[in-house]
Formats: sequence, structure tokens, C-alpha cells
Amino acid sequence: MTLAALQPDDLNAYRSLENEVLEQRIASVRKTLGEQLLILGHHYQQDEVIAQADLRGDSYQLSKLAAENTACRYIVFCGVHFMAETADIVANRPEQVARRGGQRVQVILPDLAAGCSMADMAAIEQVENAWEDMAEVIDVEQVVPVTYINSAASLKAFCGQRGGIVCTSSNAAPVLKWAFERGQRVFFFPDQHLGRNTALPMGISNEQMPVWDPFADELGGNSAEQLENSKVILWKGHCSVHQMFTAEHVRQFRQRIEGIQILVHPECPQEVNDLADVSGSTGKIIQTVQAAPPGSKWAIGTELHLVNRLKHEHPEQQIHFLSPVVCMCATMYRIDLAHLCWALESIVAGAPKNVIQVEAETRMLEVS
Repeated sequence: MTLAALQPDDLNAYRSLENEVLEQRIASVRKTLGEQLLILGHHYQQDEVIAQADLRGDSYQLSKLAAENTACRYIVFCGVHFMAETADIVANRPEQVARRGGQRVQVILPDLAAGCSMADMAAIEQVENAWEDMAEVIDVEQVVPVTYINSAASLKAFCGQRGGIVCTSSNAAPVLKWAFERGQRVFFFPDQHLGRNTALPMGISNEQMPVWDPFADELGGNSAEQLENSKVILWKGHCSVHQMFTAEHVRQFRQRIEGIQILVHPECPQEVNDLADVSGSTGKIIQTVQAAPPGSKWAIGTELHLVNRLKHEHPEQQIHFLSPVVCMCATMYRIDLAHLCWALESIVAGAPKNVIQVEAETRMLEVS
């Protein structure tokens, strides 16, 4: 079957194709575009999509690696919307464009519906309103806004405008330390669990971390006294995947399997994080398993596709998914081989679909 056999505008036609056919067509696009094409696959992607990726990793790690590639002209990001935004910003910084002789890289998201429920829990208008409301009670000049990288570019720009910063799950602790060197308080969004689990080991108590609910009537559901006594103001947001893990899941595994170790992502609730043997970013989870000796027993609290992949890649260890309930990133799951093939063939057709380009004003205020 040739590239011309289907029209890239007809996405439904791609959905009717078998994976083997889609893989052949993707291979044809690779041959046509060569080193101009770079496919990025986030760890939470389906196995058949990961198999097509040139690079796999966490969102920011992938963006940095892609930015270092001077040959590519098209980045197809098999992830979610905020990841593609980050890739556009990082790969098309002025110095990167200059290295490519003035050429921008087009960043493409195979399915625009692949969003992030956590990122969607903090809209820029809500955050701006919260900032204004805070200013009625506390000196916001002494508040440093910190947004998790799992957020829209507009929120990253919000932080840049106010002397704030963007963190990842792997550098959240040094970022909070940096923020406290510059202000009395931190406004942390959108994931309350990452903010709380990072701040607690720094000696900040739960009483000093009120949660701002954007749907509450006044002051995010807090009293003026709570805000005045705060050190970290947390946004009421969470990851729908990691929110599913509970302390009871941990206790059940410890009762059932002698010697099992609990390995979780810090987006899990505090009661889970506190019971874990190891807590860390996706990268740390992978590294921990890779470094563990044969016979190690793990119950892992993170996205299902990643846990199953680790189980397959490390048969010498006993690896379990921490929850009895299926917890996968539903929005990430939207990207399949049909969407990937459709997006790739649209490039060859000269009319790339779903190009993600962050507006210039927001791009200039990005903090990393």
C-alpha cells in the first residue's frame, strides 16, 4: 500500500487498518523523511506506540533531548498537550533555531484530545483570580509561584512574570529551596500531592500548607489566618492516575508478600507516599528497578503501562501493580498507531496536522 492510498484528512479510514499495516506505513514515512523526523514516546504510552519512538522518557527529558537534535525538522510527540507545548518552547528557543540555520521545528501532537486532567484542573484565569484574592490578605510580593511542568504554557508564563519557576517531579525539592531563598511563601500548582510530599521533609507541616480550592466562595476555602500562617499554598489539583492508590493497597501487599518493597511516584497522596520504601519521579522508578538485584519484589504505584513494561523487561524480579484497580492515563491512551500514522502521513502530504505552537509572548516568559 502506498502513501497515496489514503488521504491524510480521513482519520476514520486509518482506524480501520490493522496494526501491521499501520506499522508498514509508518516505516515508509520514516524512510521518506529520514533524520528530519523525530518521534518522542512518553513512558506512559501503549507498547505499540513506544515501539515506534526514537526516544522515550519523561516529558521534559524528551523535550531537552529533542532540542539537542539539529537535524530534525518535525517532532511528533506521543504524549499529551502540555508536553508538546514544552517541546515547542525548548526546541525552538532562539539559540536552537540559530543552530538550525534559522529553521523552526514543527511539533505535532497526534491527537489534540490527548490532554492532562491534572493540567486542566488549573486554568490561567483561575490562577490569576487566586493571586488577586491572596493579595487582599498577604503580600504577594513575598510569594513565589511554582508550577509543576504538568501544566499549560500560560501557567509557566504566569510564574515567569512574577519571579517564579517551573519544577519537575525530580527537581521539586531544590526548586522549593530556591523559591524560599527569594520569598516567604510558595504558591504551588497544579498538583497538591507533589507539593505536599516535597515540602513535608523540609520541615513544613500540613498546617502550614492550606489547599486553595478555585471553586470555593472565598479565599480558596481558607481563612485569612490560614493564609497568613502559610508557608506553601497548594492548589487543589491531582493526577487522576496516582490519586487512585491508597494506604490500604500498601498494607495489603505487605501482608500478602513477605519482603516486598513499595515504590511510588510523589504524585500519590501523602498517606501512600509516607508508607513507601522509595518515592520518586518516573525516571527514579525506572532506575530503581534497573539497579535492583534479581529476586527483588516490588509493588509500584504509577501508571499501568509503565509498570507492565518494567515487569516485561525485568523478569528476574517480582513486579506488581500497586492497585487492584486499573489505573492508566486515559488521555495518553488516546494516541494509538492510527493517530500516529495519520499525523506522520500528513507531514509527507505537505499539510502537517495538529501543529502545536506556543504564542511568542508566552514563550518569552517561560521559565525552566
